[in-house]
Amino acid sequence: MVDRPELNARNEEVASLLERMKQLNAVGIALSSCRNTSLLLEEILTAARKITDADAGTLYLLNDQKHLKFEILQNESLKIFKGGAHNDPIPFAPIPLYLADGTPNDSLIVVNSVIHDRTVNVHDAYQDEGFDFSGPRKFDEMTGYRSRSFLTVPMKNHEQDIIGVLQLINACDPKTGTVSFFSTDDQQLVESLASQAAVALTNRALIQQLEQLFESFVRMINAAIDDKSPYTAGHCARVPVLTLMLADAVSAQQQGPYADFTMSAVDRNELHIAALLHDCGKVTTPVHIVDKATKLESINDRIQLLDTRFEIIRRDMEIAQLRAQLLAASAQEGAEEAKAAQGLYQTRLEQLRSDQSFLHQCNTGGEYMAPELKQRVKEISLRYQWNNGQGETLPILTDNEIYNLCIERGTLTAEERETINHHVVMTINMLNSIQWPKHLQRVAEYAGGHHERMDGKGYPKGLKRAQMSVQARVMAIADIFEALTARDRPYKPGKKLSEALDILGKMKLGQHVDPDLFDIFIREKVYLRYAEQYMPPEQVDTVDETKIPGYVAEVAKRTF
Repeated sequence: MVDRPELNARNEEVASLLERMKQLNAVGIALSSCRNTSLLLEEILTAARKITDADAGTLYLLNDQKHLKFEILQNESLKIFKGGAHNDPIPFAPIPLYLADGTPNDSLIVVNSVIHDRTVNVHDAYQDEGFDFSGPRKFDEMTGYRSRSFLTVPMKNHEQDIIGVLQLINACDPKTGTVSFFSTDDQQLVESLASQAAVALTNRALIQQLEQLFESFVRMINAAIDDKSPYTAGHCARVPVLTLMLADAVSAQQQGPYADFTMSAVDRNELHIAALLHDCGKVTTPVHIVDKATKLESINDRIQLLDTRFEIIRRDMEIAQLRAQLLAASAQEGAEEAKAAQGLYQTRLEQLRSDQSFLHQCNTGGEYMAPELKQRVKEISLRYQWNNGQGETLPILTDNEIYNLCIERGTLTAEERETINHHVVMTINMLNSIQWPKHLQRVAEYAGGHHERMDGKGYPKGLKRAQMSVQARVMAIADIFEALTARDRPYKPGKKLSEALDILGKMKLGQHVDPDLFDIFIREKVYLRYAEQYMPPEQVDTVDETKIPGYVAEVAKRTF
């Protein structure tokens, strides 16, 4: 029959073991959900110390298969906590696995654990003669500490590869605090924890590698766009910056319609990825359209062909004038006729030069082309004819050239603009073809909405404000403002800061952009912070916010 004191002791021992197993299970769940590697390493060592009542410990990671690097160092008695989330670096050099002559450095207990793939449980370092404990003893001399018991466990991942070492120091009695040795139960629990920890670290490393791979993919796409069109090379880099600037300002609002809008670090990353990829569909857009700097540009600027035709017409006028002079010289009243012919020639020549100069001006894109200017282009086409050298007499302008020269805004025809606009459809299709993880599910929606308008007149889906996410509306403002101020576009110089805000304000009044986001953009000086970092000084002029069209300085009361 078992004595009751012995039975109680066994019950306490079983209860303690069950409690530690529960802790181990909870730790395993916590490790699998931790996203921060530094915090994960710290939690591993803290958990190991907790379930074994260890006073101190160190976590090492195998570095380049040749060294053990100190990652986390903890000592409760000395209140030393280095590495991990504490951002207090460990001042010890990595421990080499092999000496200079290539022999194993296995007299050190942590190296021995790695090289021989085994757990080492030392009851008293000051009595053990199997390992070199000169390092711990030197530490003890400096601090007054006494490193006695050591439990050193290799950390092996699911492929049984050792990735690090978990070392615990000084097992303490939970009731008396007396330092003793690590029990067999302690060893088994820590070995189980080390295995879980190694798998968690390996999974975290794999996730980081996948994230790095994806970031490389994003950079590759943007590099392809940049290489295709150097004129918009900075756009894919600047829009994400401005998007997050505005999104952060919106997230910080304490009152108004966006007071409840918040973004976590995961949300910011999702928006950042979407902003980086918002123009990825442009890889399918013909380069001669993306880079169209003038109205007559196709592969080359056809204004040069017009100049050639004008030169032919000028030559023909000169020949006709010389013939008229010869005929007049042979007539009795030749002097008067020659003088009149010369005057007519000079008048026509000045008209020719003026019309040629006018077409050059028309070839440059602008904000607006008045109807009377379009009419003059058509009149010039009727006014001049030229001989193409094949016996054909043709108008100086073809129908296609008239059509292009009469483009009202910018340099693109309606058809070319439709081709450009199609890049958003391609962006959405490309991004929807990717199997996004849960935390990036809305990348395609955010990226595909930056050309929608609040009144439903945008593209490609014609969404209205209420149908759009806040993030897509934020990106729309960032995309427009960057395009207005960019100085690397082939068809226009970058707008000054005040000019860009004036245009953006008019777009607010025209229900093009979100009115509340626009007010935050101005009120929180997002435009100014961006300008100071990314716009050249000559573009950053003084802004009178009271004169910005549609700007409401007070926090809006609107709801959406």
